[in-house]
Parts: sequence; C-alpha cells; structure tokens
Amino acid sequence: MLTDIIHLTLQKAEPLEFIQDILANPALLVTVILTIGVILVNGWTDAPNAIATCISTRAIKPKNAILMAAVFNFLGVFVMTLINKSVAMTISNMVDFGTDTRASSIALSGALASIVIWATAAWYFGIPTSESHALIAGLTGAAVAYFNSFQGINGAEWMKVIFGLLLSTFGGFFLGWGIAKLLELIFKHQDRRRTNKIFRNAQIGGAAAMAFMHGAQDGQKFIGVFLIGMALAKGQAVPETFDIPIWLMLFCSVVMALGTSIGGYRIIKAVGMDMVKLETYQGFSADLAAALSLLAASLIRGLPVSTTHTKTTAIMGVGAARRIRSVNWGVVREMVLAWVLTFPGCGLLGYLVTRLLIYLFV
Repeated sequence: MLTDIIHLTLQKAEPLEFIQDILANPALLVTVILTIGVILVNGWTDAPNAIATCISTRAIKPKNAILMAAVFNFLGVFVMTLINKSVAMTISNMVDFGTDTRASSIALSGALASIVIWATAAWYFGIPTSESHALIAGLTGAAVAYFNSFQGINGAEWMKVIFGLLLSTFGGFFLGWGIAKLLELIFKHQDRRRTNKIFRNAQIGGAAAMAFMHGAQDGQKFIGVFLIGMALAKGQAVPETFDIPIWLMLFCSVVMALGTSIGGYRIIKAVGMDMVKLETYQGFSADLAAALSLLAASLIRGLPVSTTHTKTTAIMGVGAARRIRSVNWGVVREMVLAWVLTFPGCGLLGYLVTRLLIYLFV
C-alpha cells in the first residue's frame, strides 16, 4: 500500500511536472496511454447513456448534450471526491498486485489493455457494455495471472460489486417504473403540449444529473486507476488513499467527452431509440431514477455500480410502466448477454494479456 510520502507526491502533482515525468519514464508513458484509452472508450460506451434519452426525445441537440456531459462529468468527480472517495478506494483495494512494482505495473497494463479491447468490440456492435464491470473483471484476471492463483483477490470488495450489480439492476428498473407511474397519475388530465414543454426542460436537468453521477461513479474509478498506474510506473506501491488533482479531473472529463463525440451515437441509438420509444416525461423518469440509484450507491459503502446497467434498466422500467410490449426485448436480450459475458470474457482477456506481457517483459 502507498505511504504518506506517495500521498503527498500525488497531491502536489502539476501538469507540467506530469508531462516531464512521462517523457522521462517509458513505463509511465505506456500506462498513461492505456489509461487514456480506457477513459476514451468509456466515453464511447458508457458516458453516452447519460445523455441518450434527452437526445432521443430531441430535448437537446447532440453537440450541446456532449458539452453538458463533459461539464457535469467533471463536476461529478470534483464534488463527489470532496464528499466521499470510497468508490475509488473500493477499486484500488479490490486486487493486490504484490510488492514488485515493475511486475505490478505490467499486470495493470494487461488489465487496461483487455478493457480497451473488450469495450471497443462492444462499441463496434453497438452494445452498451459496462465499463465498470470490464474494469473489475480485467483487474481480477490480471491479478490471477500475476500470482497464478486467486490470492491477490479481495473477496470482501468483490461482494460490494455483486451487491452493486443487484442495486443497479432492480433499483433502476423499479424506480423508473414507479416514477413514470407517478408522473402519469399527476399529469393525467393536463394538456399534452404543455406537459411536453415542461418535461423537455426537466429532461435536460435530468440528463445533467445523470452525467454528474456518471462522473461521480465512473470518473472516480478510472481516475483512481490512473493514479495507481502513475505510482506503480514510478516504482511506488498502490495507495491506501490519494487526492485527485483538479487538472486531472478536467483532463479525464475532456477525454471522456471526446470519446462520446467520436463514437457515442451507436450507444445513444441502442439505448435511447431502439430499446424503447420514449416520450419526454418517460425520458425524465429514466434519468431521475438512474441518477437517484447512482447517488445511493455512491454514498452507501462506495459501491462500484454500473452506470450502464442503472440507466438501461431504468429505461426498461419506464417502458414497462406503460406497456410491457413497448420494450424491445430483443435489444434487451443482447444487452443482458453482453453484461453476463463481461465478467468471464474480460476477466479471461485480462488474464491472457497479462500472462503474455509477463512472459515478454518479466
């Protein structure tokens, strides 16, 4: 685990000093490139979920939605880090790569490479796979490869993942169903044109809340991995705690937004258009339900919850509140299959890539 000296080193890191370290340290350069790649594909595959519904209902234009997502992703990381860093710490404590920092850095690189490969394949097929679970699976597979056993796996932290999976699935669905039903009851006799205008504006706020919570959850996870990789590449151990520099939060938010702008439309179409045809009040219901579920998970024991699962199950719940048949269950089956395969698939990929890297460089 990291000492207090490492804690202070990360806290005082400045952008110029960071660039100098990259140029002087090839291992750090590789780690940074892989971590940026992971954050970029998170922008392709995960961040679009936050803005999928408001774009599909035409509440906001795609470019404006991406800019809004970048701003609120940054705010989510910044504010939640001040309140509670436990999500990042859950990820950092999930596996133990031992005391050999060079080998540990190689194992982390194997995990990150497997996540990029897995997420890119999912993006290609337009399937909103969970980057959170890909991260967890990749790290686990790399740790197993490092020790050639399960001794590097922290079972207690893994139980948080399972609990978070259940919360994101059932919490998102039933909150989405309940909020949609409540709004239908409240606005049952209201003029449709008036309510559409109200919910179109409200949906922008709901999408901003989702982007905020995406930053609070996924932003913390991947920035935490960024800092761990920086420490290992410098020959330092994994931190027990760390402070996240503001410049790093901003940088990662911009990279994530770039990923969304490059390839996010495939996921936006699958989640916001193909799975359920949403009206404006339904889009708002889904955003609110998902944001509340993510907030609860972030404040309860630092559960590393999947934003993808939470948002998509909230949309399913909203669609089911009106008619079960309104949900395209064929698209849902594809998503569920991708979720189920993520743990064994990305875990095996992490194991194989790490074993290859260890064979070549250790």
